[in-house]
Amino acid sequence: MTPAAVAVIRPAALRNNLQTVRLAAPGCPVLAVIKANAYGHGLIPVARILDSADAFAVARLEEAVQLREAGIRKRLVVLGGCMTAEELRTAADLAIDVVVHAPEQLELLENCGTSTPVWCWLKLDTGMARLGLPVSAAPAAIARLRKCRSVSGTTLMTHLACADDRDDPATSAQLAAFARLLKDWNGDVSIANSAAILQWPDTVRNAGALPYKGRNWVRPGIMLFGASPLRSQSAAELGLQPAMSFETRLISVKPVARGQRVGYGGHWVAPRDSVLGIAAAGYADGYPWHARSGTPVGVGNAFGRLVGRVSMDMISIDLTDVPGVAIGDRIVLWGDGPSVEEVAAAAGTIPWTLMTGINRRVAVRLDVG
Repeated sequence: MTPAAVAVIRPAALRNNLQTVRLAAPGCPVLAVIKANAYGHGLIPVARILDSADAFAVARLEEAVQLREAGIRKRLVVLGGCMTAEELRTAADLAIDVVVHAPEQLELLENCGTSTPVWCWLKLDTGMARLGLPVSAAPAAIARLRKCRSVSGTTLMTHLACADDRDDPATSAQLAAFARLLKDWNGDVSIANSAAILQWPDTVRNAGALPYKGRNWVRPGIMLFGASPLRSQSAAELGLQPAMSFETRLISVKPVARGQRVGYGGHWVAPRDSVLGIAAAGYADGYPWHARSGTPVGVGNAFGRLVGRVSMDMISIDLTDVPGVAIGDRIVLWGDGPSVEEVAAAAGTIPWTLMTGINRRVAVRLDVG
């Protein structure tokens, strides 16, 4: 049975994007962020495709456990860390690194015996004001981790809030705050997300701004999947390739007369005698309900335009200027064209939301061509 909607995952694109990371951050080990089901691309398949990454990062312990159960032996880091003794012991048993971002997690490490010590990534809040210990607490936290028998070693990390905007002074301020800690640090660090890798070179090199003595782990996420993390440049301009093509097919093609109202609420009115196509995907599949009329939709080598409201299982497409269409034709919702950035902009959202919003009923297929 042919599925109505399918997410076609492109291994070649994923590998290309990983290579783009390595070119932008030469010499830096890559901690590939594959949280949230690898941004909707499939946790286990993506881990196997990106086998040449140096380690994987996930948000939650259960994601790391899934990877271990699937036979993934690569180094794993849980970005949210552990909050209970049971979680910490599981991480230790499975050789999973944990992020420490709260005083309670320090206490847990000190008070919970583990089968083997765990590696900790000490997260410091340099200005994101989300997870992380205050910079002022770093010396005491480092000293406690060094004394803790449940800890095998520590990497210092922080997260940049505004790296997507080259003109925002917040990133420079965060880097300065982090650099003040590094003069006494003889170990690994991790600073750069996708945006920083691409446009903040100080975050990926050992220079005066960041005088670290160990390795610098970069943490690419969205760029691995072929979307731009920057405000000023598209994925194509950055040499990134879309790793997903979200596709469906036409299930109806019919004429509509000028003045005909279309869809729920009748918000779109045909401005001329038109040809309307109905494609088998809607918001229950992960297509954004807020996408506006006029959003491009790929039809063969051309583009139709979304019209009317997105339904649960269907969208309506103006095909008047697309000749030769027929029921069963392939429809590209995002991928090579239109891009996920274009669709996100039309829906007033971000590519991260679209990628991670793919519904479980959508079939996932690897492109082996």
